[in-house]
Amino acid sequence: MSTPKAFRSVLAALALLFPLVLSQVATSLPASAAEVAVRTVYYDSSGAAEFKAAVDAGAAVWNNSVRNVRLVKGSPAALVIVADNGWPRAQTTSLGRGKIWFGRQAVNQGYDVTRIAAHEIGHIFGLPDRRTGLCQDLMSGSSAPVSCTNPNPNAKEKAEVEANFAGSRAAADFRGYYDETRVAAF
Repeated sequence: MSTPKAFRSVLAALALLFPLVLSQVATSLPASAAEVAVRTVYYDSSGAAEFKAAVDAGAAVWNNSVRNVRLVKGSPAALVIVADNGWPRAQTTSLGRGKIWFGRQAVNQGYDVTRIAAHEIGHIFGLPDRRTGLCQDLMSGSSAPVSCTNPNPNAKEKAEVEANFAGSRAAADFRGYYDETRVAAF
């Protein structure tokens, strides 16, 4: 059985268009986890004294929770963590940059050190305090009971950090909720 000439012409045209259509579909698909742009934030916890392990644990919490920003111990450090006798607090200078004071006062009151570290890193990632009192809300901070040991951000907090670091905003000078004149406390 022979194919009419017009039908063969249509098939030939489709064969030529198929690779073009396929490439358009492929470029419009969402990026896979391997293709997500990742911003590395280097941190220095050398001044965190007895809280160095807690800082590393808090960094690991965020590294396991979000895809487009990674905390890595090293230099040049965009984030500096030091221990002091006050209340834990964070000061951001831009998105992913700032200083955390790991205050012993909250630790002495019984608050979980990994939760404190993850909470303060949340500020550096652009999250505000949300005094909900709920243990499942990392950014509820000290409004959650002392018995709360949950160091993990909830889905909304993760999504907000992902959005903060998405695309061109990752490189932007993001003053967000906290700048040099405001300090957020646990």
